[in-house]
Amino acid sequence: MSLFPLRYFAYWRIMNAIISHAEALAALGHPTRLAVFRLLARRAPQSVPASEVAEATGTLPNTLTKHLDLLVQGGLATRKRQGRSVLYGLNIPGAGDLVAYLVGDCCRSRPDIALASPTEEAAMKNQAFNVLFVCTGNSARSIFAEAIMNWDGGGRFRAFSAGTNAYSELNPRALDVLRANGYPVEALSSKHVSVFQGPDAPQFDFVFTVCDRSANEDCPPWPGQPISAHWGVADPVKVEGTDAEKAHAFNEAFRMLRQRIHAFIALPMASVGRISLQRFVDDIGRDKPLPAPFA
Repeated sequence: MSLFPLRYFAYWRIMNAIISHAEALAALGHPTRLAVFRLLARRAPQSVPASEVAEATGTLPNTLTKHLDLLVQGGLATRKRQGRSVLYGLNIPGAGDLVAYLVGDCCRSRPDIALASPTEEAAMKNQAFNVLFVCTGNSARSIFAEAIMNWDGGGRFRAFSAGTNAYSELNPRALDVLRANGYPVEALSSKHVSVFQGPDAPQFDFVFTVCDRSANEDCPPWPGQPISAHWGVADPVKVEGTDAEKAHAFNEAFRMLRQRIHAFIALPMASVGRISLQRFVDDIGRDKPLPAPFA
């Protein structure tokens, strides 16, 4: 049997892979599409309405649709309709396939070119973990999360919070909710994210955004490759109505964050690989039940 057909088949497979990945790379070859891709990655595995993507990237709707179509065609984004809205999300298998191709094929897995991806077997070390909660104002939601994790984490977590707004202050209603539930508030303060971006800042193991707006903002990547996830909670500060309705909004935000944080601190960090841990924190952000041993 001639080896020519086998060689031709192998060449055909290589060229198919090159063409497929070239389309994905071409989809990223525009500043707007790259910005959209990075936004979808920050919000993954959740989907984002097209209107929200347009607002966050400052792109006109008609122009944005064309960019999103190219990302979908390149296998890097997903699209689904929900009522009157069109939602876009990161195509995680597609993006992962592109990264694997660049590292394994183009770079021949050279460690001096590409950093090795964390393996499933690499679990978090048994230590005290630094956790940062980011919001826009750092006045209520992220403050709730910081207080809850520091008090209920049993010393295994050092929680911090910060906002992306230039200036903010603690919301009195948020402090009232914390006091009513037995959490100390004396050490709490409103801070900007820049406080934690200097050389003397703690290195974080986990970074969670707790509002959609802060997750959409293009902040620099955190050093040390912390595990990140989006735990979006509706902003109680924006609720209008009676005092009872406002109080309910703050209590509901507090309840939701405490529920998620309690699910998080129950995870066996030392025995769960980083990939599984990423899935777990993503599921917590979607209020999806965790597997029985970790629920």
